[in-house]
Amino acid sequence: MEKIKIIADSTCDLTEEYLKDNDISIIPLHVIFGEESYDDGINLDVKGLYDKVDETKTLPKTAACSIAEFKKCFEKYLEEGYDKILFIGISSKFSSTVQNAKIAAEDYDGKIFVHDSYNLSSGIGLQVLKAVKMKNEGLSAADILSNLQKIAPNVRSQFEIETLDYLYKGGRCSSLTYFFGRGLKIKPIIRVIDGGMKVFKMPRGKTINALNTLLEIFKSDITNFQLDLDCVMITHSIADESAKYLYEELSKIIDPKIIMITKAGCVISSHCGRGTIGILYILK
Repeated sequence: MEKIKIIADSTCDLTEEYLKDNDISIIPLHVIFGEESYDDGINLDVKGLYDKVDETKTLPKTAACSIAEFKKCFEKYLEEGYDKILFIGISSKFSSTVQNAKIAAEDYDGKIFVHDSYNLSSGIGLQVLKAVKMKNEGLSAADILSNLQKIAPNVRSQFEIETLDYLYKGGRCSSLTYFFGRGLKIKPIIRVIDGGMKVFKMPRGKTINALNTLLEIFKSDITNFQLDLDCVMITHSIADESAKYLYEELSKIIDPKIIMITKAGCVISSHCGRGTIGILYILK
């Protein structure tokens, strides 16, 4: 049986406990404030990110993992005796991370397998969980990759955006949408579709209305589709009370043991902002 190392980038937003328990390594994307570059989750956490935004009155830029960083990472684990490496990365429509991983992989004689999750945050994390399960079942890296490519289109990722400021300043929503949304107090639900972000619903008013919209979407999907109930994710960026509410409400619908609450990292938070929260799962 192949000795497989699973690597994900830092935007997968899985818990440190899960990563450690399942021998998953993380390669960080980068967060840049002016001349200073930070490694997501290594020397900058989300609280530090928001503190810097408040201090500098500017949003950071984000950068992909470089080809050189991937080569260094791949070589480390090959030298440790892993036969194959499977890298699972953020959608190629959001970042050049997957592209850089594929270029780096060309130098390793078919030992590196690269999966484009076509997703972000724990939408990637759900696919990592599936990869771990398949690895434990004894599948080869090639078979795991093939199966993940079939799973990726079925991942449902949707987030409530508490403030449009980050999307607007980061160039991910138009001026018209921004001012229209602020005026009507809209808290949009963003869904990942075909590897990109699109506005899916536009609830107005208080945060609770948006949270209930997320729950309505989930209830509709569980009624109209067959869900993969290995795991349902609640992922948020400093929205603990909202996460508690969603957990309590979801626990009335599904087994609470399959609900995993995770926190968004710096890269995801820098694009979506404080208070962002989502429910993520897989359709069969």
